[in-house]
Amino acid sequence: MAYPGVHARTRPDHPAVVMVGSGEVLTYRQLDERSNQLANLLRSMGLTTGDHIALFMENQIRFMEVIWAALRSGIYVTAINSFLSAEEAAYIIDDCDARLVVTTRAKGEVAAAIDPATTPKVERWLMTDGVPADAGPGPIWEPYEDAIAEHPTTPVDGERPGYPMLYSSGTTGRPKGVKRPLPEHGIDELEPRVATFFTDRYRYGPDMTYLSPAPLYHAAPMAFSTGVHRVGGTLVVMERFDAASCLAAIEHHRVTHSQFVPTMFIRMLKLDEEERLGPDLSTLEVAIHAAAPCPVPIKHQMIEWWGPILLEYYAGSEGNGATFIDSEEWLERPGSVGKPRAGAIHICDDEGNELGPGEVGGIYFSGGGTYEYYKDPTKTAAAALPGGRTTLGDIGYVDEDGYLFLTDRKAHMIISGGVNIYPQEIEDRLVTHPKVADVAVFGVPDPEMGEQVKAVVQPVDGVAGGEAEREALAGELIAYCRDQIAHYKCPKSVDFVDELPRLPTGKLYKRLLRDRYWGDSTSRIV
Repeated sequence: MAYPGVHARTRPDHPAVVMVGSGEVLTYRQLDERSNQLANLLRSMGLTTGDHIALFMENQIRFMEVIWAALRSGIYVTAINSFLSAEEAAYIIDDCDARLVVTTRAKGEVAAAIDPATTPKVERWLMTDGVPADAGPGPIWEPYEDAIAEHPTTPVDGERPGYPMLYSSGTTGRPKGVKRPLPEHGIDELEPRVATFFTDRYRYGPDMTYLSPAPLYHAAPMAFSTGVHRVGGTLVVMERFDAASCLAAIEHHRVTHSQFVPTMFIRMLKLDEEERLGPDLSTLEVAIHAAAPCPVPIKHQMIEWWGPILLEYYAGSEGNGATFIDSEEWLERPGSVGKPRAGAIHICDDEGNELGPGEVGGIYFSGGGTYEYYKDPTKTAAAALPGGRTTLGDIGYVDEDGYLFLTDRKAHMIISGGVNIYPQEIEDRLVTHPKVADVAVFGVPDPEMGEQVKAVVQPVDGVAGGEAEREALAGELIAYCRDQIAHYKCPKSVDFVDELPRLPTGKLYKRLLRDRYWGDSTSRIV
């Protein structure tokens, strides 16, 4: 595996990035030259190994050149959730110690509202696609294109790998950066284990065309997209996910690889038959998925539709371990996320004792990689147990053969009458109902039981518009759940919303829903 500089020499006109909506194309020559120009700008500012920059950008053609400028100059780059407010973005910019920030004119209104007084370490603010004449009282934005044009297109002296430092979603409290050590190998190398994942498990190669339907600021899309550039393939980027447009893009661009979250599968499966079955998907060889547990019936339907090309992994930004499972293995053990391929798995109780096969507990990895939560040793320590065991906060179990099954997030568990109830099992059932577009299940106050199970449902378009229809649908959904799940686990009531608070990454901000029922009006997405 290499990096864009190598491919710029061997196949300079090969498309490195293609935007689905605009049709814009960035060749390997352009990616190499532009990332070199920004890398040289960073050096001219005095940024060196281990320093930080930040990127506040939607999916667009400049995104990957900023990432590669950092990755080839030994610098940490923090890509910020492009849906955040000015205050939320400013917190991350300051916390990550960014000395330079790059944004876009499309984010101009939010960017202009950032208070420079809260980000004193930033030395320069760059904006792509032109700076508005009245950029407001916020930072002094410079045109990105003009700023990098002053610098050479040749590599900086002593190129070395940088690394992303991305932030947790922060649904409880402030988000924290996940900082991993900078790689020690050469700029055109990857850790052998990581290289094996890309080339062997995911069958990456120079002739691949990878579709990224998710925001690039997220850890998985960024990692798999930079992997495409390491092998010299083509990265096709959706500005934002739409189920029908995604299928059309696979056909139009002859996509060979892509990565999804279960929410995307659900939305594609709920398209009408013409939209779903019309596009030619025969070029698709590998469909990767992760980020959240996939309901078993949904994955069965996807394998039936696309064939046994689904590859699933379980991992996190922390890089402390990973599992992997292909379609054939999964069909033998439906619901599993596989065996460990990086690190060893430990299932532990609240006291840190190791549990046996089939026993549910906290999922920990050891030997898979080290990390820290930036400037937060307390959070770092809270995620660790003696013996180098660290957790992402999930609950699950392993079977007799060492295959991991996810139960839920520990923070999502409902305790009703002293009994533990895991919302994921209920959500996985309800989302398969033909009238349900999306669903969230959580605990709400109950004077007798402590908590009772509540479902909040987003109906499919055109369903349950009136009060009587919604009341009837609520009863139908409760009965549908009870048909397969123990009654004590099923929702006692169902509420309806027009849309659940879910980001394009598939991340559901369940606490925003839950807090309405617990009387907390301060919760927000950060």
